[in-house]
Amino acid sequence: MQTLTSGYRSLSLIVNLNWDRFFSLGTIIVGLLAGAFLGSALTRL
Repeated sequence: MQTLTSGYRSLSLIVNLNWDRFFSLGTIIVGLLAGAFLGSALTRL
């Protein structure tokens, strides 16, 4: 049980240290999807 708790604690530390990278990656993906949607919508006009 102690190993499980320490593993969870270390995973939580990694996520807390790198949350801004996940946020920026998500922002890039959303921007690319929005650009693809707008590009396909404009080419159909």
